[in-house]
Amino acid sequence: MRQIPLGLELDLDPGFDSFFAGPNAEAVGHLRGLHVDAPPTPLYLWGEAGSGKTHLLRALAQQMHAEGAQVGWFDAAAPQPWTFHEGWRLLVLDDCDAFDAVQQQAAFALFIEATTHGTLVASAGALPPVDLPLRDDLRSRLGWGHVFHLMPLPEGDCRAVLRREADRRGIFLSDEVMTYLLTRFARDLGSLMELLERLDRFALAEKRSVSVPLLRRMMAEGGA
Repeated sequence: MRQIPLGLELDLDPGFDSFFAGPNAEAVGHLRGLHVDAPPTPLYLWGEAGSGKTHLLRALAQQMHAEGAQVGWFDAAAPQPWTFHEGWRLLVLDDCDAFDAVQQQAAFALFIEATTHGTLVASAGALPPVDLPLRDDLRSRLGWGHVFHLMPLPEGDCRAVLRREADRRGIFLSDEVMTYLLTRFARDLGSLMELLERLDRFALAEKRSVSVPLLRRMMAEGGA
């Protein structure tokens, strides 16, 4: 279990300002509008890996935390037992599609406790609620409120995000390097950001500017 602010092992760095909304502006706008005094209508985000589900849940947790609220965070990697805290204003259930039988039972109990105490529940998974491989009572509750499908960014938006992050790091990304990244590697932003971070570290260690040959060398030495 990860609890905010009592347990600060959860990285709260990702915020709304660092998320490129693109085709997901409606979902981002809804989440930005949620505050500690908001009606506790559940919400669920779904989309493929790298679409930004966890980023947005962390951004929401960060927003609530900044307003003095406590947050409970549970995902498929969280150890048992999962216990509800009456002081929480937000309960997050991430990676719902990966919950095993024990976690599903615990998540259902948490959901009931949260709704009883007027706590907002925000959850996410790779599939829409109706298709989740979960017990019926939990699946139906995850789909009770607002459901948003996070769409992958088109290539133009991916280029804009890469360019913005590279500029922030002080890296010059030529069009050649950008095209190489987008045509030879997974295009989801999570993977691209990790790759850019690796490339930044490698270029600094080698004291070389970023180029396609340097990228190829990094991949050859470190594995794809």
